[in-house]
Amino acid sequence: MKPYLAAAIQMTSKPDLDKNLVEAEELIELAVRRGAELISLPENFAFLGKEEDKLHKAEEISQKAQKFLKTMAQRFQVTILGGGFPVPVEGDPSKAYNTALLVDPTGKELYRYQKVHLFDVDLPDGNTYQESSTVMPGTQLPDIYASPNLGNLGLSICYDVRFPELYRHLSYQGVDVLFIPAAFTAFTGKDHWQVLLQARAIENTCYIIAPAQTGNHYARRFTHGHAVIIDPWGIILEDAGQQPGMALAEINPHRIKQVRQQMPSLQHRVFK
Repeated sequence: MKPYLAAAIQMTSKPDLDKNLVEAEELIELAVRRGAELISLPENFAFLGKEEDKLHKAEEISQKAQKFLKTMAQRFQVTILGGGFPVPVEGDPSKAYNTALLVDPTGKELYRYQKVHLFDVDLPDGNTYQESSTVMPGTQLPDIYASPNLGNLGLSICYDVRFPELYRHLSYQGVDVLFIPAAFTAFTGKDHWQVLLQARAIENTCYIIAPAQTGNHYARRFTHGHAVIIDPWGIILEDAGQQPGMALAEINPHRIKQVRQQMPSLQHRVFK
C-alpha cells in the first residue's frame, strides 16, 4: 500500500439514467484531473427515483451502470467504486439486489457486494421508506479486497453504517479503507450521518470514504449530502458540503500505522 488521493463523489441523481451517467462522468474526470487514483460514486448514482420505477428499469440500469463503471475505469486508468445500483434477481422479477461494484483500471471486476441491511423506516417527517418492497437483501457479509497499491478495501452501503458488526467483521480481516456510499435522508442525516461515520473510523482505526447523494431528487425525496473522507483518528479530512462535487483527500498507510500505535484498541479486543 502506498499514499494516494481518493475522491468521494457527491451527486443529485434523478430518475434519468442517461443524464445521471453524464454527470457522473464529468465528476469522475474532475477527480482524475485533481489526482485521484481511487474514485467512489454514491448509492443510486445511476438512478434515484421511485422504487417501482427503479425496479421496472432495473435490467437497463444494471447493464448501463456496469458498462459505465468499467469504461470509466479503463478510460481514466483508475479504480472506481459504483456505490449502489439495482441488479435484477434471477427468477424473481419483483426484486433486485442493491449492488456495489469495485472495478480496476483494466475494467476488471474486483469485488461485488449486495446490501444486506434494508432501509424500512417510517420517519417523523412523514416520509416512509420500504426498501425491502423491491430489494432482495444480500446474504453474505462483505470480505475485504486486498489491493497491493490501495490497501485492504471493505465495502458497505448506506444503512449498513448503523450495524457496527459488519465493520468489525471487516476489521478482523485487516481492513484499511471502508467505503460507505449513501443516499442518506436529509432528516436522519443532520443528526446521525457524521457521528456514525466517525464512530466507524475510530472504532476500527481505518479510513472512511463516504460518497453521498444531496438535495432534492424527486417529489419529497431529499438527501443530506456531506460526502466525506475521514482518517483513522476520526478527523474529517474533507467535506463536500451540500452541492454536487466531491471530497478529496490522501489515504496514507503511515497514518494508519501511527493511529494504531497511539490507540491499539484492535489489539485489546476480548470478544471475537
